[in-house]
Amino acid sequence: MGEFELIRTYFQPLADGAGQDQLLLGPGDDCAIQRVPPGQDLVFSVDTLVQGVHFPFDYSPDYLGWRALAVAVSDLAAMGARPVCFTLALTLPDADAGWLKAFSEGLARASKAFGIALAGGDTTRGPLTITIQVHGTVDNGRALYRSGAKPGDLICVSGPLGAAGAALDYLDETDPSPAQLALLSHYHFPQPRLELGQQLAGRASSAIDVSDGLLADLGHILEASGTGARIDTGRIPMMAQLVALKGENARDLALGAGDDYELCITIPPGTFDTLENTVARELIVIGEITSEPGLQLSGPAPGGIQGYEHFGRPA
Repeated sequence: MGEFELIRTYFQPLADGAGQDQLLLGPGDDCAIQRVPPGQDLVFSVDTLVQGVHFPFDYSPDYLGWRALAVAVSDLAAMGARPVCFTLALTLPDADAGWLKAFSEGLARASKAFGIALAGGDTTRGPLTITIQVHGTVDNGRALYRSGAKPGDLICVSGPLGAAGAALDYLDETDPSPAQLALLSHYHFPQPRLELGQQLAGRASSAIDVSDGLLADLGHILEASGTGARIDTGRIPMMAQLVALKGENARDLALGAGDDYELCITIPPGTFDTLENTVARELIVIGEITSEPGLQLSGPAPGGIQGYEHFGRPA
């Protein structure tokens, strides 16, 4: 199958039915065209997933289609942006029709769930590698940055942590238990917190998605903001299945494992008090920003797990 037939067969449907009025021209030309409405800023990000580094060699292509788009869209959620469109660069060892069908079906489900249309891309031959660039928009001046945290701000997370990191131990299970399946679902099907990010745009002081682990990603906020933080490790939310399976190691995973794609948010206490109940209920307060540099941990003592770092050094 040639490149253009491959695109028409498996990926053109992701552009045809997306219903994004900002995407004026999708796949089929030299470039796509996106129109940014007045009063909005363009937000974009790119992510690359490499076989054997970011996903196993025998990983389900259906899962991979969802996961590849979800991890990229999560960056839009962290900025408070609304998804519009994405481009896909797909490097394949060969044009396996069965693999491509399953991958495109997973990608299509994620595209529909997140409301984001395929704008174009490229295919080439080589080791399996997936690069996705996502585009979104946010009202002028309301994007969430990493650099806005101030002393006294509350530090919140949007959901339980550690499940996806723990799931790595069960990827090869042929008959996983219900508890293992619950963790595996968090790894296979991340859920970008798009609605919550949009609701907090212009209200939270900073935000980041938890991709490399809470300690590492909160550290990025502290570095960008020139602040420190105090965290109560006893407040870190964890799934009951994680605690049941990992026991004393569960809290280390919640602090240091990545791939959860929940949001870590800082927000002034006065603003937190004005949040709608539906928004406030999604936030778990785990600490506060301090003027003193560094990260102080109180509560149950963690072990030595640190966040993921892409070139092998501790984050």
